Amino acid sequence: MPTNQHLVIISLDSLGFRDINEHQSELPTLNKLVNGGTWVKEVRGIYPTLTYPSHTTIITGQYPSVHGIINNTKIQPDRQSPDWYWYQKDVKVPTLYDLARKQGLTTAAFLWPVTAGSKINYNLAEIFPNRIWTNQVLVSLRASSPLFILEMNQKYGKLRNGIKQPELDDFITACTVDTIKRKKPNLTLLHLVDMDSMRHRYGVRSDEAMEALHRLDNHVAQVIDATKAAGTFEDTNFVILGDHYQINVDKMIHLNTLFAKRGWLTARPDQTFKKDWRVMAKTCDGCTYIYTRNFEQIDRLKDVISGVEGVEKIYDKADAIERGADSECTLMVEAKAGYYFTDESDRANAVEKVLPEMMGDADRYQGVHGYDPEKPGYKTTLIFNGPMIKQNKTVARANLVDEAPTFAKLLGLEFPEPLAGSAIDEVFL
Repeated sequence: MPTNQHLVIISLDSLGFRDINEHQSELPTLNKLVNGGTWVKEVRGIYPTLTYPSHTTIITGQYPSVHGIINNTKIQPDRQSPDWYWYQKDVKVPTLYDLARKQGLTTAAFLWPVTAGSKINYNLAEIFPNRIWTNQVLVSLRASSPLFILEMNQKYGKLRNGIKQPELDDFITACTVDTIKRKKPNLTLLHLVDMDSMRHRYGVRSDEAMEALHRLDNHVAQVIDATKAAGTFEDTNFVILGDHYQINVDKMIHLNTLFAKRGWLTARPDQTFKKDWRVMAKTCDGCTYIYTRNFEQIDRLKDVISGVEGVEKIYDKADAIERGADSECTLMVEAKAGYYFTDESDRANAVEKVLPEMMGDADRYQGVHGYDPEKPGYKTTLIFNGPMIKQNKTVARANLVDEAPTFAKLLGLEFPEPLAGSAIDEVFL
């Protein structure tokens, strides 16, 4: 099969099947891409359905248990703001952008998760300062392509307002447009977070979230127009995808508070806990990992957890591994829709209502993700358009692990080892 020389992958964080299914006619750019390309309607995510594990699956074709990014953040129970999996060094398998580079293709990435410290040619990594002695400029310079990020900040820094949305997406889109026009990278990865942010704060179907969806449609148009200005449009395949969807919530579950009362960990007033824990919860929002050390009472632990309001299911280690989650966990606990987990250790109650006035505080949301991908109405979605893609075609369903081998096929690349998924051949001409 002949391949084309340019691939643009745009991740609209938290884009769901429902967004396209119900709003396609309101979204001129996405509507045109769907009608002129192939829409893979429902895409089953990975477990947990979090941004960093999902984006790593999208460009490796492996589940978190294999690629190594098993959560957004690392296990650092004594830190209020634990480190995220920012750096590519934590990825244990080959990535699409590394394959492209080895074949002599140029690569660019804009806030694509887990790319800090990578060898991407033009990289503006997603990272933020979580230590009092550093700042955004310094951490970005160390994690990204230094001269490139300095140039982008000089040109477009006035568009941003820290990491707040929608200004951050305005900045990132401007950088992407500039880079496509001037550098014409063979592989471009763009991650836009506006809608995900609005859903967390205001709710999944809120006016604010829908306004963000329309802004995203406009950003996609800007990127497409950039390929036309660069003279690469006819040779570019476009992919628009979601990493997960979201679910509205109004209650939070603090399992570490419960464990502290049982004497299984030592809580601190700042909601962290000491390193001498025997049982701990590590949140993935809609689900949570349970880790144990020198603890034999697993059946008792299950009984304690199963009695908590909002707990839907408890998975054993073997079940968690089968779903592609962290093989080091003891249990994995799934919340009912409407509930989510925190890591907080010293709350008055194990279950607490989330109030609108809490929005803006850390770990306080009206919409979250991280749930089992089989939750009803929770699928993400995927759109292909370009010279290698069938027009006016739909595919009923696929899996997130199928995306990387499909992208590799679009660029004429091959992963060196078997992947968990396989290319979605129905999209190709």
